Amino acid sequence: MAASRKVIITCAVTGSIHTPSMSPHLPVTAAEIAEAAIGAAEAGAAIVHLHARKPDTGEPDQSLEAFRPFLGVIKQRVDCVVNITTGGAATMSIEERLAPALHFKPEVASLNMGSMNFGLYPMLERFKDFKHDWERPYLEGSRGRIFRNTFADIETILTRCADNGTRFEIECYDIGHLYTCAHFVDRGLIKPPFFIQSVFGILGGIGPHPEDVMHMKRTADRLFGDAYRWSVLGAGRNQMPIAMQSVLMGGNLRVGLEDSIWAGKGRLAASNAEQVTMARRMVEGLGLEIATPAEAREILSLKGGDQVNF
Repeated sequence: MAASRKVIITCAVTGSIHTPSMSPHLPVTAAEIAEAAIGAAEAGAAIVHLHARKPDTGEPDQSLEAFRPFLGVIKQRVDCVVNITTGGAATMSIEERLAPALHFKPEVASLNMGSMNFGLYPMLERFKDFKHDWERPYLEGSRGRIFRNTFADIETILTRCADNGTRFEIECYDIGHLYTCAHFVDRGLIKPPFFIQSVFGILGGIGPHPEDVMHMKRTADRLFGDAYRWSVLGAGRNQMPIAMQSVLMGGNLRVGLEDSIWAGKGRLAASNAEQVTMARRMVEGLGLEIATPAEAREILSLKGGDQVNF
């Protein structure tokens, strides 16, 4: 009998999209982020994707000092793959965004494949009251702000991290981003197996319709053949339906409070672990198995947790 396909669950723990006022369960301090990541790993996430925040306000923070306290704790307590963002927040420079991945040399770092309009301002229709002065202008500012990821920016991240042995969660928010990835593959700057994270439902990127998901998968198949591993994330209420579709199509999935603060219609997720548990039950309910961290490392050809700088 053929071995069961293993599904990699990634958990994006805190992110920079949602603000603390949107959910009391969003981890903000280093201790909260560490506990959230550990809980997600114990629930079944093979990979945890990490941003950092200022502990007093919850504002996105890409400084080394913000990442250092929770990276060591996570490594000591669980054996999950740690994935550090290079996306940071759209308000940051490329140097700020790159600094943690460059210094800490993680097994995986996220890498956005194109500049885009990244519309967060519709959240202002749902959320009216904010605890901190930065939150409303941050969301409103996305009307006129471009999330910059130029060819030069992408090349900078790829070349400066080349000696770290870090591989990338290649985040593709639209079809053109797959072609940008193919451009860097052709130049030898991205090497197989590629870990393509297709993102659906962000205003400014591809939509969340099932046809959009199939279009992304068909295009990636045509461009990369069997040289890539596919995963998806659906923003907001699209999280679990798109995760289900990916699994049925042979892919992997990402959940977490970065992407959605919900655990059902009108119900806030109490933790990242709750979303991971929901995803795990879905995968196992389909007769499949989730990948362990060791299996994810093998599937993605990662360097190992002993080769990081934290």
